[in-house]
Formats: sequence, structure tokens, C-alpha cells
Amino acid sequence: MAKVTIDAAALGDYKGKEVAVSDWVTVTQKMIDAFADATHDHQWIHVDVERATRDSPFKAPIAHGFLTLSLLSHFLGQSIEIAGSRMGVNYGLNRVRFTDPVRVNSRLRARFLLDDVVPLEGGVQMVWAVTVECEGSDKPVLVAQWLGRRYV
Repeated sequence: MAKVTIDAAALGDYKGKEVAVSDWVTVTQKMIDAFADATHDHQWIHVDVERATRDSPFKAPIAHGFLTLSLLSHFLGQSIEIAGSRMGVNYGLNRVRFTDPVRVNSRLRARFLLDDVVPLEGGVQMVWAVTVECEGSDKPVLVAQWLGRRYV
């Protein structure tokens, strides 16, 4: 998908609209293992392929919910450019739900709807309604309300 470029001064024009849909990303076992190493979360449902295949109700290893959440920055960066701003920061989340497991080798993408734009001194705060989809599934794997700030 082509990256959407929005001028920071025109963000208000996108309020209430879906702004972008990211490209697909495959969540591999290598990614899951690296995330487990980085976070010290080595629960078997994520990293023990044989046991997860045999004993888990998902019949495969699944990604950490926080791995899926951490992909939001990648999805946004590859999908949307805010022109006329010198930097952006992650301001937090109002709401996050992990609505379906992400099995190893699933392909994910994110949809970004701009819920709100609030002026700040030196910039704006954006409230994104984000839905992460899994290829081949009707149910999203993550829904979140994500706050970001851009400074001009």
C-alpha cells in the first residue's frame, strides 16, 4: 500500500475518517522468540513449538499480545507520514483489547481511523482507533485507542 502523507496543519480534515491501511506483516516464530527474549516472557504457549502444537487449544504457538501491540508503531510508520512535523511521540493508550490469538506465521495489518485531533502547545494530539486484522479471519486480533503526539 502507498504511504498516506498528511500535512500536520490539515489533520483535522481527517477526523472521523479511516486514514490508512498498512501492508501485511508475517508474525514468525523468530519474531516471537526475539520478543520473548526482550521481555523475559518465555511462556510455553509462545516459545515451545512442540508443546504448543500438542497441548494448546490454539494447536500452534501464539504471539504475545504485547508483540501484536508493539507492531502498531511499525504499521503506522509504514502507512502514514505527517508532513510539517519535526517529531512524534507515543503518548499512550486509552483502551486495548486482544480479541483473538495470533498464531505463528499469521499475516497481520492495521487500519487507522483518526478519532480525534486536539491542539497542543507546539503540536497536536491524535487519537487513533486502530484495528489489527489477521488475513483470512473475520475477527480482528487487536482493537485499540492509541494516542500520539506530533510536534511542529
